[in-house]
Amino acid sequence: MPVDVSAEFLQVVAEPVLRAALAEDLGRGGDVTTDAIVAPDARASAVLAARRDGIVAGTSIALLAFRLLDPAIECTIDVRDGERIAAGTAIARVSGSARAVLSGERVALNLSGRLCGIATATRSMVDAIVPARARVTDTRKTTPGLRALEKYAVRCGGGINHRFGLDDAVLIKDNHLALAGSIRDAVAAVRARIGHMMKVEVEVDSLEQLREALETPIDAVLLDNMPPEMLMRAVEMVAGRVLTEASGGVTLQSIAAIARTGVDLISIGSLTHSAPALDVGLDITL
Repeated sequence: MPVDVSAEFLQVVAEPVLRAALAEDLGRGGDVTTDAIVAPDARASAVLAARRDGIVAGTSIALLAFRLLDPAIECTIDVRDGERIAAGTAIARVSGSARAVLSGERVALNLSGRLCGIATATRSMVDAIVPARARVTDTRKTTPGLRALEKYAVRCGGGINHRFGLDDAVLIKDNHLALAGSIRDAVAAVRARIGHMMKVEVEVDSLEQLREALETPIDAVLLDNMPPEMLMRAVEMVAGRVLTEASGGVTLQSIAAIARTGVDLISIGSLTHSAPALDVGLDITL
């Protein structure tokens, strides 16, 4: 299903990331190779194309690399984010200053490949659990500075987003419980502090902990590293009272069995921390 990036997202969220990436690549002296070989007034056209099958994500974000170097660059997107493509498919085309095209190439391809890779990995997980009702979600295991973009790529792949940061939802994990003393005390402490709009989730790794969690006012429970048999028993215990989230070591080989237990959500850190980049290349067409 196609996904769109708003103009506001591009300007406020994505543009600072692209500016930092270009500054890193151009360094103190600029593109010394291109500047020596290519005349300032030279023009070029190029196509961004996938080298293997995958899901498209972040094309308009990647194209910012060229537009920031030269606002007059013309960019055309051939495939919308969220769509499946075959190897060799043209994703986008750029035309304008040859120097801007060459100097922005690596930043654009790095970002395009990264985001398309995340979307592709996500779609593989989503497809693997059909027709189960569980939904695939990401985690905070993201590349520093790229979280908003990587979580956007997860949505392009058909997944949904978990919390974006420490400030938008409560997730009481094992280390919090080690310091709080009990689930009851930890939940009471956060409920006394947060507002009425914020959700509270507790991580548990045993059915005994789950029983304790269900006696407190929570919205969701994270079932950590439980085998499918235990997950099924946990879902039966919850009986729809709160959302159930399975997490921990989920793979493409194990996700279908996890989904069949009846959990609501399956969170997967590997979607963002280790998804292989999709090979995307740029070819000058003149």
